[in-house]
Amino acid sequence: MRRKFYITTPIYYVNDVPHIGTAYCTIAADIIARYHRLLGEDVFFLTGTDENAIKVARAAQEHGKHPQEFVDELAQQFQDVWKAFNISYDDFIRTTQQRHRMAVVKFIEQITRHSPDVIYPSYYEGWYCVFEETFYTDEEIVDGKCPECGRQVQLVREPAFYFRLSSFSEKLLRFYEEHPEFLAPDFRGHEVISFVRSGLKDVAITRVSKWGIPFPISHPESEGHMVVYVWFDALVNYLSGIGYGSDEPEDVEKFNRYWPADLHLVGKDIYTRFHCTMWPAMLIAAGLELPRCVFGHGFWNIEGEKMSKSKGNVIEPVSLANEIVSRTGCTFDRAVDAIRYFLFREVSFGLDGDFQRANLYARFNSDLANDLGNLVQRVLVMVRRFIGGKVPPLSDACGELRGLLSELVPTITQAMDGYEFSQALSAIWEVVRSSNRFIERRAPWQLSKEGRRQELQDVLRELLDVLSSLAIMLSPFMPSTAFEIARQMGACHLFDGWRWEHILRFDKLPDGLSTSEPQVLFPKGEIVHAGASQSAQEGEVRKAACEGETTMGAQYITIDEFKRLDLRAVKVVHAEQIQGADKLLKLEVDMGTERRTVVAGIAQEFAPEELIGKTLVLVANLTPAKIRGVISQGMILAAGEDKPLALVTLDREVPPGTKIS
Repeated sequence: MRRKFYITTPIYYVNDVPHIGTAYCTIAADIIARYHRLLGEDVFFLTGTDENAIKVARAAQEHGKHPQEFVDELAQQFQDVWKAFNISYDDFIRTTQQRHRMAVVKFIEQITRHSPDVIYPSYYEGWYCVFEETFYTDEEIVDGKCPECGRQVQLVREPAFYFRLSSFSEKLLRFYEEHPEFLAPDFRGHEVISFVRSGLKDVAITRVSKWGIPFPISHPESEGHMVVYVWFDALVNYLSGIGYGSDEPEDVEKFNRYWPADLHLVGKDIYTRFHCTMWPAMLIAAGLELPRCVFGHGFWNIEGEKMSKSKGNVIEPVSLANEIVSRTGCTFDRAVDAIRYFLFREVSFGLDGDFQRANLYARFNSDLANDLGNLVQRVLVMVRRFIGGKVPPLSDACGELRGLLSELVPTITQAMDGYEFSQALSAIWEVVRSSNRFIERRAPWQLSKEGRRQELQDVLRELLDVLSSLAIMLSPFMPSTAFEIARQMGACHLFDGWRWEHILRFDKLPDGLSTSEPQVLFPKGEIVHAGASQSAQEGEVRKAACEGETTMGAQYITIDEFKRLDLRAVKVVHAEQIQGADKLLKLEVDMGTERRTVVAGIAQEFAPEELIGKTLVLVANLTPAKIRGVISQGMILAAGEDKPLALVTLDREVPPGTKIS
């Protein structure tokens, strides 16, 4: 039987759409899952959404929706974004699903049987942060505010069941000592050990609410409406997602096959308190095995600032990919892979990073366009031009690049095993750049000119072998690009059968295989300077839109310049006037795969309520800009020069997100 590998992400709150931070963790898990599949392992990759939080119910109320309707819509948005980013999860767990509710009830009952005195009834009186869904002691709050998010906490007194976490300190410390691989990276493990040694306190595991999973035990002084505390409920997803709670034979077999988890991947904010302290204590209480490893990764700042909705600097992954498409002319899949590459090349995984657009585009132009894209195109063009587009016979006459691969693959493998993705990519790029230098030194064009055909074939065969090995090594990071490299080599039918062990096998490409017409992978884009969020011209267009004006250039443009505009049909789902701005409306529009906020200077001509449900035309690839504290993600088209006289609409209904050309 193949070795199994069970990997999870945290389940994400559905009070808002996915952002680059949630994408970072999910892409990391996808990279690891894809790598372990290449090793030939039986991988199960779980992600999902956390839907039972009180703040989710409050967000639904603010949108005028029933909580279930609200979470259904947002859960679908998460799945749409993960599909766009080629996330290869095996299951998507939702905590409002019946299978999860059954698992939570079974888990609580299993604790009461295995450790009868661990859950007990009492009262909770103390400080609670709704945003963090977390209770805090007097010592932990700061000036009446949450120590994590800085929001005001509430004083709560209500009947509650408690989990006797205080009794697990010694058991946890002993487990950490016996299983040092459990806490990763090491510097976060030190934080956990210090936290546990400082003393653990019992935790309330219920809340009085109508939204959530009903607690299966009656409280002697409660009149009902007692639900499982969201964090206790959420952690059980790692069990429910692989069949725990079900008596169906296939679910029992799945759970027995995959548990315990090999890797829980989480952000540093939920690492110490919940995943490395509360969760292992819960599992010990239930008599279940503990996960092999919990890895806590760092956070991304945006242009030197902490990412925050209130600051308006939250980056949505699909919007960023569309921006790259508009700036470079690459395909959407290449843009997605560029983001995946950048996030894990730029910063060592586990540490905090600073997302700089200038660095993203510098990587795109240098690493992807100049290095990788140039290598693939040069090799395939020369194969077609000099030897008729056929893979020449394998020969040992020229082995410089094969020797380099033999030296570097152990280093790359060790880095992948240790989640050191930046180091792995750095070593892979040593192969890419060495291959480009190899071309310059061996000069296949000169060999062809001089009629040295055997030597020419040997050089091109070695380069093709390197491209096939690069496709394997890049596939966890850039899956669509790796497949495209194989396709252009004529090997897409072989690609799914390649494994990590095949990197150093140089017979992957059969003699005589026909290569395809070379196509540019990463066209070089415009240079984005550090600190520049938009060009002067875009700023003028944005300013005109804010004032309710339109502009008309006096010069002609080419068809290629026009094609750079990404015009989309969007449906207005919400509209309101921006306080203190007579001309500005804040619109929320549906683009099919995402929702965007747009500021439009049309408030004096159009009432918010008359816009709801209208299908309008959006310039979707205009650089986002902050207007009166609101990030505007595009521009609504309107007719009129001095003021908007009419909005550009369509003469029939089309799905939101339809491209206009």
